[in-house]
Amino acid sequence: MKKYIFHLLVIFSFSCNSDTSEYFVIDKNSSNRSIFISEDSDELVKWAANDLAEDLEFILGTEVTISYTDKFNPEDKGIYIGKFDDPLIESLPEKLNRNLNGEWEKFLINKHEENLFIVGSDIRGTVYGIFELAERIGISPWKWWADVHPEKSEGVELKLPIGGIEASPSVQYRGIFLNDEDWGLQPWAANTFEPETGDIGPKTYEKIFQLLLRLKANTIWPAMHPSTKAFFSIPGNREMAEKYHISIGTSHAEPMLRNNVDEWDEEIYGDFNYFTNSENVKQYWQERITQAKNGNNIISMGMRGIHDSGMQGNATQKERVELLEQIFQDQRSILSSTIDKAIEEIPQAFTIYKEVLDLYNDGLQVPEDITLVWTDDNYGYIRRLSDEKEQSRKGGSGVYYHLSYWGRPHDHLWLSTTQPGLIWYEMTRAYQNGAKKLWIANVGDIKPAEYDIEFFLDLAWDINSISETTINSHLKAWSSREFGEAHGEEIAKIFAEYYRLAFLRKPEYMGWSQTEPTTTTRITEFNSEEANRRLEAYAKLVEKVNAIKSSLSKERLNAYFQLVEYPIKGAALMNEKFILAQESYLNTTSELKDKLAKQSQQAYDNIVVLTEEYNLKISNGKWNKMMSMHPRDLPVFSMPNYHQTDLLPESKNTAGDPTLSPPIFMQGNEYSNAQGAANYQWKAVEGLGYSNAAMTLFPFANLLFESEKPFLEYQFDLQNPGKYVVELRLLPTHSNNFDQKIWVSIDDQDPKEYSLNTRGRTEEWKENVLRNFVKVTYPILIDKPEKHSLKISVNQVGIVLDQLAISQEGQEKFYEIVK
Repeated sequence: MKKYIFHLLVIFSFSCNSDTSEYFVIDKNSSNRSIFISEDSDELVKWAANDLAEDLEFILGTEVTISYTDKFNPEDKGIYIGKFDDPLIESLPEKLNRNLNGEWEKFLINKHEENLFIVGSDIRGTVYGIFELAERIGISPWKWWADVHPEKSEGVELKLPIGGIEASPSVQYRGIFLNDEDWGLQPWAANTFEPETGDIGPKTYEKIFQLLLRLKANTIWPAMHPSTKAFFSIPGNREMAEKYHISIGTSHAEPMLRNNVDEWDEEIYGDFNYFTNSENVKQYWQERITQAKNGNNIISMGMRGIHDSGMQGNATQKERVELLEQIFQDQRSILSSTIDKAIEEIPQAFTIYKEVLDLYNDGLQVPEDITLVWTDDNYGYIRRLSDEKEQSRKGGSGVYYHLSYWGRPHDHLWLSTTQPGLIWYEMTRAYQNGAKKLWIANVGDIKPAEYDIEFFLDLAWDINSISETTINSHLKAWSSREFGEAHGEEIAKIFAEYYRLAFLRKPEYMGWSQTEPTTTTRITEFNSEEANRRLEAYAKLVEKVNAIKSSLSKERLNAYFQLVEYPIKGAALMNEKFILAQESYLNTTSELKDKLAKQSQQAYDNIVVLTEEYNLKISNGKWNKMMSMHPRDLPVFSMPNYHQTDLLPESKNTAGDPTLSPPIFMQGNEYSNAQGAANYQWKAVEGLGYSNAAMTLFPFANLLFESEKPFLEYQFDLQNPGKYVVELRLLPTHSNNFDQKIWVSIDDQDPKEYSLNTRGRTEEWKENVLRNFVKVTYPILIDKPEKHSLKISVNQVGIVLDQLAISQEGQEKFYEIVK
């Protein structure tokens, strides 16, 4: 979202104009309701200009004309649009058109007298300028994908800084990966939106590409699951990407633009094994590069298995490293001999995912001009970032980041609940460590990840547009744009709590089950007080959602259901289903036990009804088959039955000793003293962690503190002598060398060292990502009541302290450290 938000006007007044802003106004009666573009403008610019005209006509209720001209006439008032070398733009006064030749996707927006000028350095830059204007006057990028209609008004007012707007992207290639589409996007496209193709075809991709341009993105990794035919195999897909100037890449499992799941035929090619079948593999790659040689592509390099698995073939780690290096040579030979460019000028990316990271860490040499694409651990925590040497590589680096995931320890495919504060922290940290070439978000089916997608791409476009103190402001601005300023703040607060509750435990993890292998659901780890508090928190959110809904106009209800009502109520009902089943399980009164079981069943039934409404009722059935309430049919999406079949465990009947002191809970930002080092300082990140204000060191450029170590200190009183445990909760972030350490000490005692990082997908790592914290326990002995000081020191940047607790041994277990 932008710093300058839109205004819809009924009465215009210029008395409030300040020295730091100027305004461009269009109303129903003004003479500047025209858009001027050059006749020989690219068709994409013409499309975007017409799209803007249609939106203005909808808002104003009157005609907005498109005029084609190659010469600026000061008497013709309106909006002038074009690439810097279009004849129309070249005819502008010099002060209104700078030479933008060679700039990447840059645009200028300036007001002069009663005219507005949008000038781009290239075609996409020009289109981004048009959609910058559209968004600033209240037109949502989600107008088609979430049915968000702008408010009608007598006029619109664009607020501009003096000197206008000058913008270009922070990250060169920015986009999304359509993945795990089996449960929404593919059946919706095949059955509802594009039955003539029976798949995700050019009609669907056209809408996706339009959305990307509205979000100032430029790259797609197409859908590639077994349910979907390969992108290049469906007539019209490639041509649609060319029409919308979208760069085509492919995922970590699809080298050389090949969808192996759909396209590798063992009867034709043999085994997908480069050790034993390299000539056929090379022929297979050559076929696609020959077909796509003139396209705007980012070529995925390297090799893995057919679908998200390691390379085939029995070999040592050293042999695999050597083979991958040979694969790079062979792939680059194919590219050089087929594409009429120097190899260094052909965009190439190597995604270092899962087992490939081990190969890279074991010495794999990647050609300098190939972009290194780092990945998160599928749960939002980036595994590795470029070190100082890697940051000097010509190919630079990027990030492949999961907002949606299918796999162990558990999927998160249903609702999009990644905390914006976590996205901001991890992606900003990546950028400050050189990841500026390519950002791709795995967005699953697109819906219902609308806000997280926009947040991610807003950062990619302008890394400075959101800071650690304006994460909630971004959410408020988004909410205001979609549903009006009267509701923006309240909706933002609802979502902030929605994300915090999901950070404690995602709705998909409420069964405390896992997958690959799949386990049955079980009772939660929330104690009774925590469970009730959680139910109350969700109930309050639902109450607020209903109250806002009752005051919205009819035109906004479909969008509200998709963007707000379904995710909030879906999360609430999933929690009700499991917590009420748990309460039934733990209750020994048969009548109450049965009542709670029925309430749990009702929560499940309500999810069914809510999902049917999404698919069949809203927007006249437009989204039929888009929303599934049981992706992959995992146990968490079914009704639990342990409350009817399992015996009550003794541990759940054992309460804490009432004679013990209650635990002392503290948030990371409640420190008494903070000490940085080497120009690094502690700050809280808004909307991050259980606390919504987790502490970390700024800036984020990786640094190991060899001598003086930054620390945080906390003060607390203990009145009862005895044995206590200090519990620290830190986010499960990663470091390049698995060497994050902290030192903990109380009062004047010697500090104790703790290592934080896990390697691979251990059981400890699984637990950490499902609950979003690494737990450090530090036992202490208190012999007399007094005030104590706790000191926590860290050895490097990238460590995030969220919460602390001090409890006596024997105290009842707790999951949540409450404020």
